[in-house]
Amino acid sequence: MNIAAIQTFLAIVETGSLVRASERLNVTQSTVTARLKALEDSLGQTLINRSKSGATCTSAGLRLQRYAQTISGMWRQARLEVASPTGSRVFRNCAVHTDLWDGWGERLFAALDAHVGISVSLFSGGEGDLTNWLDQGLVDTALGYVPITRAGVINETVGEDRLALVSTNPDAPLRFDPGYIFVDYGEDFSQQHMTFYADANSARLTFSAPSPALSYILQTGGTAYLPRRMVQGFLDQQRLYLLADAPVFTRAVFLNRKEGAAVDASLWHEDCATL
Repeated sequence: MNIAAIQTFLAIVETGSLVRASERLNVTQSTVTARLKALEDSLGQTLINRSKSGATCTSAGLRLQRYAQTISGMWRQARLEVASPTGSRVFRNCAVHTDLWDGWGERLFAALDAHVGISVSLFSGGEGDLTNWLDQGLVDTALGYVPITRAGVINETVGEDRLALVSTNPDAPLRFDPGYIFVDYGEDFSQQHMTFYADANSARLTFSAPSPALSYILQTGGTAYLPRRMVQGFLDQQRLYLLADAPVFTRAVFLNRKEGAAVDASLWHEDCATL
């Protein structure tokens, strides 16, 4: 399989244009066209619909996309490992949930980086990404909010994420706050939130992740449930205030790792203990 053709196909899919794909890859448009044709010829299928409005996947292209991402990711990982410093005794291919990078991901990376004999590759994504990357072999460990139940995958609870109600207004009410923003942390959080705030009005704004919600309330003011680790610095600076009478919700954090992965399991336990 031609890796350049696979990467070109993915660039077309991601940019929606052969022209933009050529710009991303820093090659001519004719090279992009030739690589795509070679890939289509090798599979005997048309992969991309081309029109004035852009380039989109055919049904065959959609089926190929997942495999192409795996092939490209594995090739990228192989290049990193082959080019790693001579004498590295262990490779760590780790995935961290995007919402866990601040604090959890940073401390995990620092713990791994402290071991001189380790080469580390880190990926960040959602729960679906973490599961897919483990399934595809792109990563051998994943730090997230959900235990990944697969044959050959070990899950460990390494702690919990505390969600505290914070506001730019130290006197913000717990209920009927016009500046309240709901952050959707998933079904479990929504049910707990509904139980406690059953008699409160609905939030005017909803965010699907804490980082943009934090940026929003820092810029425009407001109140939201946010990870304590993410807001502690702003609490110290009194840019945000903790609403102490509000309940604190928690989300379990799981380390999922493959059995037989090329890692020293004892180091994982040391790393988890520092989180």
